[in-house]
Amino acid sequence: MKKTLYIMRHGETLFNIQKKIQGWCDSPLTQRGIEQAKTAGQYFKDNKIQFDAAYCSTAERASDTLELVTDMPYKRLKGLRELSFGVFEGEHEYLHPKMDPKKHFGDYYVQFGGEDNQAAQKRVVTTLQNIMNQDNQTVLVVSHGGAMMMFSDLWTDIQKIIQSGFTNCSILKFTFENNQFHFEKIINFPQ
Repeated sequence: MKKTLYIMRHGETLFNIQKKIQGWCDSPLTQRGIEQAKTAGQYFKDNKIQFDAAYCSTAERASDTLELVTDMPYKRLKGLRELSFGVFEGEHEYLHPKMDPKKHFGDYYVQFGGEDNQAAQKRVVTTLQNIMNQDNQTVLVVSHGGAMMMFSDLWTDIQKIIQSGFTNCSILKFTFENNQFHFEKIINFPQ
């Protein structure tokens, strides 16, 4: 049976506007981030999209976003977290190494107490497959830009998503059948 996954990036945060690395560390939503989440929530209402289940990462920026999108009960899961950047958490983004878009950061951050890109990708994919293999037809997940890119990279041409303007509160729609995800579309809102 074909199911639907809407996976959404959290709203804009203080660290997003300060251009700081934000993986497992957290910062609050900005007023703009709050408005982005409300706009996404209105999109679902306007299009009469109802969810059987909702999930988010354990980061407060993700749960705050989800609570602005819907008032339904949800579960927070560690498997939906962003990549860990180790000692680089909270540092300026210009410290990121140059990145191969297909490898993302590879294992670069492991030497600094962070997470291997492939391990993080496997964590996110396994978590999403487990979610979609439950008795739900339509699911909303709020996660993070890097986690969503690593996940999407397995199921579509990631450059198409990036070129579409992947911003805070962008939503990726996937169908799920036979333990496989199929990219349908990206939903963006005016920034």
